[in-house]
Amino acid sequence: MKKISYFAAVALAAVMASCNTNSTPTANIKSDVDSLCYSIGISQSEGLKDYLAMRMGVDTTYMNEFIQGLNDGANAGDDKKKQAYYAGLQIGQQVATQMIPGLNHQLFGEDSTKYIGQNNFMAGFVAGINNDTTIMTSEFAIEFTEKKFEEIKKAQIDEQYGSNKKAGEEFMAEIAKKEGVKQIENSGVYYEVITEGKGKIATDTSLVEVKYEGTLIDGTVFDGNMTSKDPITFRANQVIPGWTMALTHMPAGSKWKVYIPQDMAYGEREAGDKIKPYSTLIFVIDLISVDKK
Repeated sequence: MKKISYFAAVALAAVMASCNTNSTPTANIKSDVDSLCYSIGISQSEGLKDYLAMRMGVDTTYMNEFIQGLNDGANAGDDKKKQAYYAGLQIGQQVATQMIPGLNHQLFGEDSTKYIGQNNFMAGFVAGINNDTTIMTSEFAIEFTEKKFEEIKKAQIDEQYGSNKKAGEEFMAEIAKKEGVKQIENSGVYYEVITEGKGKIATDTSLVEVKYEGTLIDGTVFDGNMTSKDPITFRANQVIPGWTMALTHMPAGSKWKVYIPQDMAYGEREAGDKIKPYSTLIFVIDLISVDKK
């Protein structure tokens, strides 16, 4: 929606003051100023429907209702009571259409059988506005929210993706028995050597150049640059812990197949479209150089 600049708005203030402010949106054009008022109204409405639909979640089928509210708001003028009421309506709509659905998604993902109760949310919201500490103080509420939010979110992730954790544990148990596979310092990270290099071994702050390919335990490739002409460069401590563990133990010039358990990868976090919580990951890492000059 086009906007008039601050300076233009100031210049127009005197003109707008003489515009017709009747409650019904019916044009009554008798002068150039009337025409200007009307033209300003049209120009400022450009893109409004898209804004209402995309940014405010308004079903534009109900534009008559929107216009009724628009007129009520405009005609409230500087009536403080009405201003407060309309502000409450606006925030209430944001609570119902944005805040609560957003919280539901953060806590429960796509599980529509679980949801935040609007009644209790609003009771707490109003209590906070009124500084009502009958049930809990603001300080306690903030601390409780952070703790309980994480507990509920983790429980939901465990319920939804616990099978990933179990499958990964079973996979790693079998890998540990595989001939030629070794564990790095009881870390749970295992590797097998494809090519043994003889170069420098990185520290966690070393700058490394690598080519790699990442797969899930079912063989799904989720990332990599093995076919690229150029390696990627980063510091050894700027990646998941399992990668750092491998990079700080393999000599430059080495190519390893590295098996990383979920707790040394992304844990309960989701990474992109393919890496779900509690995913065990497999990487072929080709360490080209360490601290290349």
